[in-house]
Amino acid sequence: MIQAFTHTKISKEEISEMEIEEFKGRIITILSLEEANKAVSYLQKFSILGIDTETRPCFHKGKNYIVSLLQISTFDTCFLFRLNHIGMPESLLQLLQSESILKVGLSLRDDFNALRKRVAFDPANYIDLQKMVGDFGIEEFSLQKIYAIIFGKKISKRQRLTNWEADTLTEQQKKYAALDAWACLNIYQHLNQATFETRINEAL
Repeated sequence: MIQAFTHTKISKEEISEMEIEEFKGRIITILSLEEANKAVSYLQKFSILGIDTETRPCFHKGKNYIVSLLQISTFDTCFLFRLNHIGMPESLLQLLQSESILKVGLSLRDDFNALRKRVAFDPANYIDLQKMVGDFGIEEFSLQKIYAIIFGKKISKRQRLTNWEADTLTEQQKKYAALDAWACLNIYQHLNQATFETRINEAL
């Protein structure tokens, strides 16, 4: 185990005192098949991408919704694919099934299972951060807590239970959705760097 962090657990009270994190990159909303194809063409240039999904919350027993939004982020740009408008385009499926592009997320298996309710596909080359953080002694499993332990900043969850199938997403919804996918990339990059530094120190 790589002991890279002094804290392995964190409380909600500790997180509430932290500075709120914000995604400052480009956010591009995808509402058509043409836009989706162009976005995928751009994303295929990258070797690693952050992935997350959002689903309209249900407050009535026995009623469920399928995934409304798929967020795919680079380190400076996040695309919000509004699946309730465009479904699952073939180009998007090819991206998720690509062996050459690493997909990083939290509880990715759950996200992929939810996406399969729209269309069957076999995702390839992905990493679930929940498994990765255990190697660093981190005992938390939520994105908010993992991010707070590593970066000392708070990811606000205020928008989580908003309507992700609304005709138009608010700016607050867009920023929240983009931040989650981007945060996964930040966590992965930081843990990779910590691993590298540990190996260098062991070799010296």
